[in-house]
Amino acid sequence: MVADFRRRFWVSLIVTVPILALSPMVQGALGLREALAFTGDLYVLWVLSSFVYFYGGEPFLKGLADELKARSPGMMTLVGLAITVAYAYSSAVVFGVRGEVFFWELATLIDVMLLGHWLEMKSVMGASRALEELARLMPSEAHRLEPDGSLEDVPVDSLAPGDKLVVKPGEKVPADGVVVAGESSVNEAMLTGESQPVAKVPGAQVIGGG
Repeated sequence: MVADFRRRFWVSLIVTVPILALSPMVQGALGLREALAFTGDLYVLWVLSSFVYFYGGEPFLKGLADELKARSPGMMTLVGLAITVAYAYSSAVVFGVRGEVFFWELATLIDVMLLGHWLEMKSVMGASRALEELARLMPSEAHRLEPDGSLEDVPVDSLAPGDKLVVKPGEKVPADGVVVAGESSVNEAMLTGESQPVAKVPGAQVIGGG
């Protein structure tokens, strides 16, 4: 999905360049109307804008349809309606309706939204990978100290508040808790960013996965 948004963004951005160059409003603002205008340029502008609308805008058009179908309008509905209205009206102008075209606004809006979704999904994927790495730090079993002094290996998800656990040298701390006996050092780099092992003495708090 991240690669798809990245590809759509770059392709749409490249096509947006000639759209800007052919847009009457942009040409007028830059004083290049006579230099860049040619016979049939409005139809070329329509073809390029149609490509950006259908290719670059596809995720938003699908999102619009899905949100309307679910009767739960959201951001995709807003973006989808905006680009659809701009495209439909501008196309009508190209084929005879009096007015101005808004193709460059349509293209740049799609570019900006594609860039935003690409960066957002990239961040989400990075956070997901970080959570997966954190989950791997958690042991699946713990050594629970029974009332008779024996040790029983139990699943971590079966632990209850008040259980006393034994953490052997080299093992990960299976759950958050407080040291009641013994001293050691715990590597909490992946949890707190602390690069050096942290000394733990009776009364110190420990974090699961450390």
